[in-house]
Amino acid sequence: MLTDTPEFQQSIFDTLADQIVVIDHDGVILFSNRSWETFSDNNGCVIRDGWRGINYLEACAAAAESGDEFGEKAAAGIREVIARKRPEYRLEYPCHSPDEWRWFSMRAAPFSLAGKRFLVISHHDITERKKAEEAVLELSRIDGLTQVANRRHFEEFLRAEWQRCLRLEMPLSLALIDLDHFKRLNDTYGHPAGDACLTRVAATLGGFAQRPGDLCARYGGEEFALIFGNTAALPARGIVDGVLDALRALGIANEKSSCGPKLTASVGLGTITPRADGSLEDFIEAVDQSLYGAKSAGRDCVKVRNFDN
Repeated sequence: MLTDTPEFQQSIFDTLADQIVVIDHDGVILFSNRSWETFSDNNGCVIRDGWRGINYLEACAAAAESGDEFGEKAAAGIREVIARKRPEYRLEYPCHSPDEWRWFSMRAAPFSLAGKRFLVISHHDITERKKAEEAVLELSRIDGLTQVANRRHFEEFLRAEWQRCLRLEMPLSLALIDLDHFKRLNDTYGHPAGDACLTRVAATLGGFAQRPGDLCARYGGEEFALIFGNTAALPARGIVDGVLDALRALGIANEKSSCGPKLTASVGLGTITPRADGSLEDFIEAVDQSLYGAKSAGRDCVKVRNFDN
């Protein structure tokens, strides 16, 4: 056995903080270090007779069958190293628990001992680095003034939600919101008042985007957008009516607006169940035209386009 050799007994694998297993060319685990055993025990992966003899590739395949795409990638990469198609394989993957956000980096590399070739697979905790990267990425997604999503994040999120709704055959609703006569508000009360107005509006709109498939974003200038994943036309209209009521209730002064002395908004709302032959760009353009229709109709109202009718 590998672990019976003097060379292996003198190895440093068992003293490392990284979780490590050694496998043979069939994927069978020959050794697991202390960190591996401890992590497994702490995360409900207790193996009664230890990890020796468990097939690592089969464990990855089982994870893939349960929907874990990283299990499939790991198995494929390890097999390529075994077949000498690549010198080593690396993969970064999430391993979140119910109360902790965690990321690991896996490395599979060959080594020789006593004239035989094995693979050592190590898992290194990169959670802190990932948290720092996520913090930087989050800053790049946020509009500096209003603290809601910026235009770039809006476009990325909407495209991802379009694909999700296409795959699951679910409706997608998009509302484009334009503050009525905002330029007059800026000119009358000054830019600081205009900035304060945008901040209050953004905070109010954000309260209507609370689910994972929802997003509130600053679309540009005094325009905002609300995305509602898996939301049909009727409930989307109800939400948008609530949006207009909430904006009116803010009571933000705009005395030179033709719509009245308080801030109002116009909304274009569209709903569609995406299809493979459909165009997201055409959908956005149609919603924008609905917004234009609301402004042409006198503002302070909603114009709806339902593509599912």
